[in-house]
Amino acid sequence: MQVITIAARKGGSGKTTLATHLSVLAAGEGRPVLLLDTDPQRSLAWWWRLREAETPHLVECEGRDLGKIIEAARREGVHACIIDTPPHAENSILAAMRVSDLIVIPTRPGPFDLAACASTIEMAAATAKPALTVINHAPPRIGAAEPSIVAEAREALASMGATVAASVISQRVALSHAIIGGSTVSEYEPAGRAAAEIAALWTEIQTSIGKA
Repeated sequence: MQVITIAARKGGSGKTTLATHLSVLAAGEGRPVLLLDTDPQRSLAWWWRLREAETPHLVECEGRDLGKIIEAARREGVHACIIDTPPHAENSILAAMRVSDLIVIPTRPGPFDLAACASTIEMAAATAKPALTVINHAPPRIGAAEPSIVAEAREALASMGATVAASVISQRVALSHAIIGGSTVSEYEPAGRAAAEIAALWTEIQTSIGKA
């Protein structure tokens, strides 16, 4: 069973949006997927209640309960658990990181976001768990070269010791439209660029878990 934690100590990095979209791709493989919402805001649960589809499944819980829930999921044959974490609760974030096969760290490419991302990267390193940092809410690529702010963010993250995903998630309205309807871009606009970016990230996550 794969356990993927999405963590960032700064709010607004797009953790919940990534959790929703990745969980539907994982469930699309015909295997049971469990979302674990440990953020007291329960944004993930709000999205889940809007869904008409039966997958993925969701449990609202606290960080301290993750161990026993994940073990129960493993016994039930769940294929993947995706954990959404709160931005500021260090103990809860660490609890989620420690039970993970991979930690996904989203960050916007702005300077304040990158500065805040450093502490999440350090926390992940302290757990000795593999981590993949994802540049999120980026300006869309125009032409062959990625935007300069993305290239600069990639360089800054690498200098922090982060493994940076080749995949970049751009800021596209399709992501918001899908969430409002209780769906994801792979369901709302499957042939769109946003769906292609999410699919590329999911493939990269699977590769990272395989290497780990």
